[in-house]
Amino acid sequence: MSLPTPDFLDEDTARAEICRVGQSLFARGYVHATAGNISVRLADGYLITPTDACLGTLQPERLARLDAEGRQLSGDRASKTIALHRHIYAATAEAGEPARCVIHTHSTQLVACSLAADSAAGGRLVDDAELLPPITPYFVMKVGRVPHIAYHRPGDPAAAEAVARAIARHAAQGRHLKAVMLARLGPNVWHGSPAEAMAVLEELEETARLHRLLPDAAPLTEAQIEELRQTFGASW
Repeated sequence: MSLPTPDFLDEDTARAEICRVGQSLFARGYVHATAGNISVRLADGYLITPTDACLGTLQPERLARLDAEGRQLSGDRASKTIALHRHIYAATAEAGEPARCVIHTHSTQLVACSLAADSAAGGRLVDDAELLPPITPYFVMKVGRVPHIAYHRPGDPAAAEAVARAIARHAAQGRHLKAVMLARLGPNVWHGSPAEAMAVLEELEETARLHRLLPDAAPLTEAQIEELRQTFGASW
C-alpha cells in the first residue's frame, strides 16, 4: 500500500522544524558534537544543516539554502552530505514514494550493530546485506528493511550511488525503503517531514538496542510478517 505523496513544507516551517528536531535528537543523545545532518526538500530546492554544525544549537537563518540543482543560495556552507541526500530524494521519487526530509546520525546502538556485522563479514558486506532482522512488529511496520551499505569514506560519491541502487532494487521488489545504514558511520532515514523521519530513526535505534541486548531473539515468521502487510500495509 503506497502512501499519498507528501506536500512540500513551506520554507519558514521547514527551517523551524529542522532546528526543533535537531535540538531534540541532540538532547536525547542520538547525535553528538557536530555529527549528523538534516535536510528538507522544498518545492524549489533544499534546506540542509551547515557543515560541522551542532544539531543542538541550530539557528533557522543560518541553515544552508540550495536551489533545485544543489547550488548554494544563502546561509552557512552546506554539509557535504547534500550529495547523498539528493540521491535519496531522486531515488525515492523515482520509486514512487518521494521523501521530503532526510536525517543522518551516528546513533550509538546502530553504529555498534554495524561494527559487529562489518567485522564479522571481514569488511566485505554484500549488496543484499541487511542490518537487522524483523524482531518486532513495529520495526516491520514503521521502518521496514534496512540495507547495510558497504563502508565508504564520509562524503564518497560511491556511497550515494550505492544507496540509490538499494532504493531502486527494493522498489523493483515492491518495497519502499525508509532507511539505510552506512557501514561504520550511521543511518540515513527519510520520510515526508522532519517529525516523521525522526520517528523512523527512533524506532530503528530502539530495534538496534533490542538486537544488541538479545542477539539470538527469533525473528517474526513469514506468516506474521504477511499479516502485518495485509493489516497495516507494512513494506517488508
